[in-house]
Amino acid sequence: MAGRSDVVGTVAGPGEDPNEFVFVTPSDRSIKTGEFITYTVSADGGERSVFARVTNRELIRGLPEGFLADPEVGPETVAATLGVPTDDTELYRLTATVIGYYDTDMTTFANPRQLPDPGTTLSIAPDQQLETVLPNLGCETDSTDVADLDGIAHVGWLLNRPAEATNIHIPIEEFASTHLAILASTGSGKSYTASVLIEEMMRPSARASLLVFDPHGEYDTLADMQGEAAFRDEDGYEPDIVYYDPERLRVRISELEIGDVMAILDNPSNRMQERLSTAWRAMQRQESRTWGVDELIAEMERIYGDDDASVGALEWRLRRSIERNDLFHPEENVPLDEIVDPGQCTVLQMDTLDRWDQQLITTVLLRRMYRERLDDVRDRESAIDHPIFALFEEGHRFAPASGDAPSLRIMRTITSEGRKFGFGLGIISQRPSKIDQDVLSQCGTQISMQIQNPNDQDAIKNSVEAAGEDVLRELPGLTPGQAVVSGDAMNTPALIQVRQRRTPHGAGSRPVIEEWHDAYDERQREPTRSEGADFGEGGSTGVQDLD
Repeated sequence: MAGRSDVVGTVAGPGEDPNEFVFVTPSDRSIKTGEFITYTVSADGGERSVFARVTNRELIRGLPEGFLADPEVGPETVAATLGVPTDDTELYRLTATVIGYYDTDMTTFANPRQLPDPGTTLSIAPDQQLETVLPNLGCETDSTDVADLDGIAHVGWLLNRPAEATNIHIPIEEFASTHLAILASTGSGKSYTASVLIEEMMRPSARASLLVFDPHGEYDTLADMQGEAAFRDEDGYEPDIVYYDPERLRVRISELEIGDVMAILDNPSNRMQERLSTAWRAMQRQESRTWGVDELIAEMERIYGDDDASVGALEWRLRRSIERNDLFHPEENVPLDEIVDPGQCTVLQMDTLDRWDQQLITTVLLRRMYRERLDDVRDRESAIDHPIFALFEEGHRFAPASGDAPSLRIMRTITSEGRKFGFGLGIISQRPSKIDQDVLSQCGTQISMQIQNPNDQDAIKNSVEAAGEDVLRELPGLTPGQAVVSGDAMNTPALIQVRQRRTPHGAGSRPVIEEWHDAYDERQREPTRSEGADFGEGGSTGVQDLD
């Protein structure tokens, strides 16, 4: 039981909901909403420390309103003049929701299903105890020093506590197998937070095999991990950061499925679709995997004749859409052994590809990797014999709610079945409402940051079951770098301040005022030039300086 010096409030009675109670606290002990408090109850034959989260705060007694009438005179001054004491004038009524006591057998919270009696004293939950019980770390006691555990990611510390007072570590294995969503408005720090997780996953204690799909080239500073002592180990380990530029991204034509080709072509008729499907299946049955448009057309001509009009129309479409697109090649492919490996983070830079090509290369790569993971788990020959994790910046681009991306289908498959095959996905997006709800709802761990758009807030509420209403109400009020962490990696949602990156951030806003000034000054330094006039003698005199 807490000593009197630790008491921050006293239970007044039950709240409106079955798991709520209200308590009263004096003004000199500041308790913020979202804070964790604790009290002791008898349960299962012993004394249990039960945790609760403060969800609401209201003033029930304060300075008389007459003291506040004149803004030019401070209330304390008026009170002192009248001889009214102000030290204990304020009194607050707070609402708290019971989380439960930490069950060391279940390694999660168990609800005692009883509210504290009126008069029960309450304390601020200890820092180290919260570090142990808030994340889903599987600790066998509530006093384990989590810093000694392997495979954990230090993401930040509790928002209501001083910096690094209550550090939050989440289990990498949990979010890497049951998928992850990082959701935030533009400028709220989602890429920054993703980079923090990448740093943690590439540390010696994790040595992840990580693939980053980067449509905007925002992760070019991750290479700074190489050479940093924090990422090296005594056995010689150092993360390998590989950048795969768009010129090296190729799709071997034989890797496409007939559905991909139909989507690429320009509105083929039913007759064309029938001819193409037949020829495509015939080519897929061949032993060679290095055939192209010429061989495909030859196969259609063999089946339907040289003078078939539909084959002729298909040839024009195939050559325009596939043969003239540098993304496709009869032989070249992205070698899987070059982009996935333990201790390697590969950034696929797609910034010069259009959206359709980004979706298509993603489709084919995910399909190939998923097939290899499936073969490995089933003891067949495989090119990928270890779990992998793929992180998608602008996730709504690859798994849109509109359903019009070829990559959506394989992403649905991986988010629903990938856990069994060691294939995890991470979705980063500023528009949760534009992400396919099947994909978003399968992301077991969520890091939600500032979200102002009502539609996006609703999308989170509908798909992020683990975060309660009281926590989600915090989303609009968060500032950049603050987040709600919830889901499989946590035993209960928590408000955190994301820790500082070890590598420089490469996706910050541009200093537009400074760049405008620089550009203006540059224009002023350029000599004024004018085209010389043509006086009718057959040509101008060329560009001339007027200085």
